[in-house]
Amino acid sequence: MIKAAFFDIDGTLLSFTTHRVSPGTVRAFDRLHRAGVRTFLSTGRPQVLIPDFPVSFEAHITMNGGYVFTPDRVLLSNPLPAEAVSNWVDFAIRHKLCTMLFTADSMMLAQPNEVAAKLRDQLEFTMPPVTDIECMRHAEAYQLIAVMPPALDDLARPILHGCSMPRWHQAFTDIVAQGNTKALGMDAICRHYGIRQDETIAFGDGANDIEMLQWAGTGIAMGNASDDLKAVADMVTTDVDNEGIEHAINILLS
Repeated sequence: MIKAAFFDIDGTLLSFTTHRVSPGTVRAFDRLHRAGVRTFLSTGRPQVLIPDFPVSFEAHITMNGGYVFTPDRVLLSNPLPAEAVSNWVDFAIRHKLCTMLFTADSMMLAQPNEVAAKLRDQLEFTMPPVTDIECMRHAEAYQLIAVMPPALDDLARPILHGCSMPRWHQAFTDIVAQGNTKALGMDAICRHYGIRQDETIAFGDGANDIEMLQWAGTGIAMGNASDDLKAVADMVTTDVDNEGIEHAINILLS
């Protein structure tokens, strides 16, 4: 029996084309709630970049599992190591990289460039005020977004002790504390609500959803998902622009 459903945002709930939640997804959430299934958000985004949705969530996994909360309590909080943040500032200065830093409830932007502006337009979020990158050095960061090509990943990893780099876009990578995954957040939420692992489903489309789909009782990859994610999924549905969530829910609840 399904008791909990977890949803990624970009490319899963939100179309990269329309930047909206589809009517079919709204219908799917209504069907889930009528069946007594709890719905939860599971995203790489921080809280400040989560838009208003026409669907509801009882708890939020944010920043790839670094910060997990319900309306009345924090279930999980695991910021980046301070040394890694400082090392990243030096690396970003040296390579002239645009960087976004997220605390539990705010964000900073340094060294903006045209690539970052294109990402802003693609994902439809508001850029934070630009700050001097040195202001990031001593911040309590839960996530960094490094606007850099994959070719620099291997150069960055050795200086990011205690961190991982789940990349879900060719133009940038997330940097989070080692061990932070959406699956970690799912475990915290399920323990809080008394839900078994085999009673969960999860929807995603990117590489940072791999652990989430593997942890879920049933992991569902969107039709537009990466090949790596489809390889670990229990089900591949249609893509986000062809009512992938509703298609899968209609099968699972039939």
